[in-house]
Amino acid sequence: DVQLQASGGGLVQPGGSRRLSCATSGFTFDDYAIGWFRQAPGKERVGISCVANRTQSAYYANSVKGRFIFSSDSAKSSLSLQMNNLKPEDTAIYSCEATELNPSTTSTGFCNSPHRDYWGQGTQVTVSS
Repeated sequence: DVQLQASGGGLVQPGGSRRLSCATSGFTFDDYAIGWFRQAPGKERVGISCVANRTQSAYYANSVKGRFIFSSDSAKSSLSLQMNNLKPEDTAIYSCEATELNPSTTSTGFCNSPHRDYWGQGTQVTVSS
């Protein structure tokens, strides 16, 4: 059974920080591009931080660049997203997703693609005072 379980969401004040975690199982972690996506009410799903081949740099959407930090742990088959200086517009459901790597997969391409092989239930992040 493939599982991607995001956790760590909650209510945060503007300017605050939050760390999201995603535990995965059921697939070979390093053979997949992995990333964080979010969907706000009434808006489309957006890729915000992804990494393809682990030797590539992580991609960050312009909206989160300089505030969010992506990390992954191959030994634990997990990924995390450290979110700093949170803004009300960061309010969304955050989910972790994965797609099998091929030679042409890039971090940017995965984050901007509508396709993914696996995804899990997201975790709600609400930024409000």
